[in-house]
Amino acid sequence: MFDWPTFVFSLPLLAQALLITLQTSLLGNVIGFAIAVGIASMQLAGRPLLRRLGGSYIFVFRGVPLLVQLLVIYYLAPMLGAPNLSPMVAAIMALSLCSGAYIAEILRGGLMAIPPGQREAAHLLGMSRAAILLRIELPQAVQSTLPSLVNELVLLIKASALVSVVGLADLTRVAQNLAASDYLFFQHYLVLAGIYCLINIPLTMFGRGLERHLQRSLA
Repeated sequence: MFDWPTFVFSLPLLAQALLITLQTSLLGNVIGFAIAVGIASMQLAGRPLLRRLGGSYIFVFRGVPLLVQLLVIYYLAPMLGAPNLSPMVAAIMALSLCSGAYIAEILRGGLMAIPPGQREAAHLLGMSRAAILLRIELPQAVQSTLPSLVNELVLLIKASALVSVVGLADLTRVAQNLAASDYLFFQHYLVLAGIYCLINIPLTMFGRGLERHLQRSLA
């Protein structure tokens, strides 16, 4: 039986938690994108040391589960002398570092698909390596990998449910607290699943639409 008065009472709490979930996910994705640009360019650099550093970053942050990264940043790092972080900062940091590794691999594929002649022509025109990356290569790489980048955002929003382990009152944590207070586990977790669907289904459809549009434009 669905308890509507309880549902109405929980709406303000869920709305506040939704803002926290969206805030951590979007900031994690934006900062992760900036990290990914640096890592992807390091992997495609001519210097072996930079390629190894970029590869090591991806190996570590794709190999270690996000839950473990959250626990290390929030609990272990202060024990090793790092400053104490708020749950929000720790969550955004962990999501950024993790998403940066996955987005870097996506961007690397897009950058490798660009004909080398464009890079050589820009170099002959006197453009710096950073200018070539930001003004010529990155826009094309983003355009060709946009569906994958949208999918990565969807995955990050779902993965953000893990930030509740550091005490952040996101959607999952609030639903857990509500269920523990009135024992309406099925109702609160059903609402939780519905909210995630309302966020992610439109994003997924948007990503598929972009993919079809790119396929038609390249045909």
